[in-house]
Amino acid sequence: MDFEREIARRRTFGIISHPDAGKTTLTEKLLLFGGAIQEAGAVKSNKIKKSATSDFMEIERQRGISVATSVLAFIYKDKKINILDTPGHKDFAEDTFRTLTAVDSVIVVIDVAKGVEEQTEKLVEVCRMRNIPMIVFINKLDREGKDAFDLLDEVEQKLGLSVTPLSFPIGMGYDFKGIYNIYEKNINLFSGNSKKNIEETIAFDNIDSPELEKIIGSKAAENLRDNLELVNGVYPEFDKEAYLKGELQPVFFGSALNNFGVRELLDCFVDIAPSPRPKMAEERLVKANEKEFSGFVFKIHANMDPKHRDRLAFIKVVSGTFERNIPYLHVRQDKKLKFSSPNAFFAEKKEIVDISYPGDIVGLHDTGNFKIGDTLTSGEKLHYKGIPSFSPEHFRYINNADPMKAKQLYKGIDQLMDEGVAQLFTLELNGRKVIGTVGALQYEVIQYRLEHEYGAKCTYENFPVYKACWVEPENKNNEEFAEFKRVKQKFLATDKRGQLVFLADSPFSLQMTQQKYPTVKLHYTSEFE
Repeated sequence: MDFEREIARRRTFGIISHPDAGKTTLTEKLLLFGGAIQEAGAVKSNKIKKSATSDFMEIERQRGISVATSVLAFIYKDKKINILDTPGHKDFAEDTFRTLTAVDSVIVVIDVAKGVEEQTEKLVEVCRMRNIPMIVFINKLDREGKDAFDLLDEVEQKLGLSVTPLSFPIGMGYDFKGIYNIYEKNINLFSGNSKKNIEETIAFDNIDSPELEKIIGSKAAENLRDNLELVNGVYPEFDKEAYLKGELQPVFFGSALNNFGVRELLDCFVDIAPSPRPKMAEERLVKANEKEFSGFVFKIHANMDPKHRDRLAFIKVVSGTFERNIPYLHVRQDKKLKFSSPNAFFAEKKEIVDISYPGDIVGLHDTGNFKIGDTLTSGEKLHYKGIPSFSPEHFRYINNADPMKAKQLYKGIDQLMDEGVAQLFTLELNGRKVIGTVGALQYEVIQYRLEHEYGAKCTYENFPVYKACWVEPENKNNEEFAEFKRVKQKFLATDKRGQLVFLADSPFSLQMTQQKYPTVKLHYTSEFE
């Protein structure tokens, strides 16, 4: 296979949304079109006992939410599509931010009734910081919701995007008749009873033709013509270059649950979405078509299979090809490693691959060599940037509930922290361990996984901290820094990488500390220049 052609075939993207906007359902329907699964299991419906293919941790099944980011791949129209499914639940936002470092483009899912929600705003902001191309999918059109134009305005105002609709709904909720596809100029009629089949479309070049009345009725036809005239008058024409630069966002309408409007989205996506983009390393910009291999770890998932205690490091291939049984340089440890069974993902199935191309995600079995953010290369010393830790929102002491199992507990905590489930801080004063998370639900996940995967029980007690700030002294040897360390001893800890962290107990004490010790800089993320 021609290397350049393989790169051009790849589409690696993430789907982001607020919980419940229908992200997992959309992921499944995309797999359905790719022939990767035969039937879609509605994620929340109890009638279908089959759980969604992309959720495979017990807590996810119980709660009906996606916790772990899974990787799903399929072939569609000769394009190799890699979807990184991200947790929408805000308690797992950090995992999602990291996943966004590995995608080349994004599909944003918005619920027609609720419009733009807060979690969507945060994630879109991260995408805008990195100029990631975005396509917006407005979902659940078979329900009553906001007016299409109001929604487009809301997306522009709240998310700061400039949009152009590439499809438009005919009616909504009870009157929902179908969708006019502006991109391909055809009409897709909604019958309302097919959840699994793939609907037929009617090619329709001329919306002024009297045929339209016959198909959707005269009132709907008149509305559609008026709406399309408005769309042409108000929104810019679609421009692929502007989309790829992250300056213009196409919008599609549909109902993922009823498999409606999903094909339009996918067809346009494979047509316009970028193939693997270059990525910035600390040393230089790395392009996908360079011959030498490089890639980085953006996620570590322990115990994918509870029967075997394995950790899988997810690596995004940035340049060159990754081949089985060839030694690669682990830059941080400065040693060569080779992998006899690198995995590719296909929904819940993993398979061993001989060769992977830029844009692909490879799962490497890991015995503890990898941390999030590590770089692997053919030999060049590169460090990929952009996977910071953020200050957690919640802090608790973690205590061992079973003295006989101390070893298991510490091993479990260590591995879960490597995965980036939460952050671990060790107090300087007494060595007590504090776990910081973005959301309270993570404590349950940690407790559950420690018990079920490591056989260790833990309890928590509250630890009132407002923010964790990474400490950067201008001069490590001056008096001021020594005094800061002495006075603030109770509030100092180290993170997993051994960096000094100040745990401020209130906004006031944080402010006072900054005033009193001006040469000691405090940062809310662990990655500062």
